[in-house]
This record gives sequence, C-alpha cells and structure tokens, in this order.
Amino acid sequence: VQLQASGGGLVRPGESLRLSCKASGFTLEYYALGWFRRAPGKEREGVGCIGRADNIPTVSDSVKGRFTASRDSNTNTAYLQMNSLKPEDTAVYYCATTYPYPMNSCVKDLQVWGQGTQVTVSS
Repeated sequence: VQLQASGGGLVRPGESLRLSCKASGFTLEYYALGWFRRAPGKEREGVGCIGRADNIPTVSDSVKGRFTASRDSNTNTAYLQMNSLKPEDTAVYYCATTYPYPMNSCVKDLQVWGQGTQVTVSS
C-alpha cells in the first residue's frame, strides 16, 4: 500500500502544474485523499480533499479558483491541477489517504502518505 506523488517543478508566476498521486495496493476511490503542502518555516496546510465515491472535491480558500482536485478511478490516481501559480504557492506538496478507513473528510485518519513533490514558483 503506497502513494507515489509526482509532477512538481520550477515554474514562473502565472503558470500551471498538475500534480499526480498514484495509489497502489488499494482502490483509491474507497477512501478520502487529501492534498497538503508545507512551505519553509510554515505549518502544514491542507490544500484539497476528495472523499470516497462520488464525494465532491474541495479546495481550501487560499487556492480556491486556481486549484482543482480530482480523481481518476480508471488509473487509481488523484490529481491536483494548479493554475495561476504564485510565489506563495512554493512548498513541498504531499498526498495522503485515509486508507484503511473509508472516510469522506481529510481532517483525520490520514494513514498513508506520499513522499512529497517540490513546487517552486519564481520569476
């Protein structure tokens, strides 16, 4: 059971990135999947969450209108589409799931974490 995050990189302000979180060893859609980030010197921040099954993805107010969370059941992969990136979005981004608990929120019971992927937004 693991999550493999990828897709980070160095971009300029206003550009886009799409992060991927590939799940293996379990079916992702049966559990909540959250996106988090940690910027240097700051606390970890929740960015987005997708509950199980048909639960509607949500994102935090700080990225609303720019980031979109989604999940592809065919590939067992979650995505975080990040548009109009800003320097303050610079952070290591992580995905985490509530497996083996079939939750609809990402507030607690995040048992499995991906390794993190660095996103740097700079001109």
